[in-house]
Amino acid sequence: MSIRNTLVSFVLLLLGVMLSVSSQAQIYPNKPIHLIVGFAPGGGTDIVARAIGPKIGEILGQPVIIENRSGAAGTIAADYVAKSNPDGYTLLMGHSNSNAIAPFVLAKVPYNAATDFSPITYLGYVPNVLAINPMTPANNVNELVALAKAKPGQFTYGSSGIGSTQHLAGALFGKIAGIEINHVPYKGSGQAIIDLLAGQITMNFDTLPPLLEQIKGGKLRALAVSTPKRLPQLQNVPTFLEVGIPGFDVTNWYSIMGPKGMPPEMVARIDKAVKAAMTDTNIKGTLDSQGLQSSGPTSPEAFGVFIKSELDKYSKLVKELNIKAE
Repeated sequence: MSIRNTLVSFVLLLLGVMLSVSSQAQIYPNKPIHLIVGFAPGGGTDIVARAIGPKIGEILGQPVIIENRSGAAGTIAADYVAKSNPDGYTLLMGHSNSNAIAPFVLAKVPYNAATDFSPITYLGYVPNVLAINPMTPANNVNELVALAKAKPGQFTYGSSGIGSTQHLAGALFGKIAGIEINHVPYKGSGQAIIDLLAGQITMNFDTLPPLLEQIKGGKLRALAVSTPKRLPQLQNVPTFLEVGIPGFDVTNWYSIMGPKGMPPEMVARIDKAVKAAMTDTNIKGTLDSQGLQSSGPTSPEAFGVFIKSELDKYSKLVKELNIKAE
């Protein structure tokens, strides 16, 4: 009788929890939502987050607060979200750095990139652009490679941190081109670009959003882009393939993610709101002007499959480039 009563109590408790979770999902949201960005203000991730955040909040009926927690290639922010309550009020601007690359480059990542998150919406990817300070006497990739070969180990490239896409992009470029260039990690793209503008580093493989205005203004010189075809925003800049750098498959993708365990109906509601925000004419125009390529997985389930494929891809690439965990 005691065992039976215990089982009944357990079942009732389980039903109560399920009903509570379902109820929370149905009334969600009833307070502000925090969208955590793993990089400093001014970088590509921050630009995209601030472009879509207000509209998502408008659609959901609660403000979306952008919160920057920069450092360690976005893993500080990702860890914060991974350990948050899966109630939908703490979301992550998921990024290829923190959610696909860093686990294989950093000596210790305090979360499991494959299991500790709820995939919600894939936003798209932004191409990497090889940019140099105009003081560097190179007008194209071939001239830059020739200069680097003449001065082995003297050229540097910046990144938003160890384990970032910029880190891998520079290492991959160096391997394919047969040159020795030194990596200089920063806490975010914004800081790396400031030093690039000041001539403190030679080159950068950053995303288009934070570089575009500097390139158009002549303060930086773009030598190549990582897309299969030339970008409308930079028609005169060739692709890496055009300049003889094949296999340059490193891009920054952005997404909305939450902690594991979020109710499916809540995930679906956030996904719907994000997709609606992305179709807003003004927002779409802003993201298009920044070079966001929106092709990719179109559902939370497909996005989950995509993440697994990215983890597999970068696991192999890090080994091929012999990048040691730091």
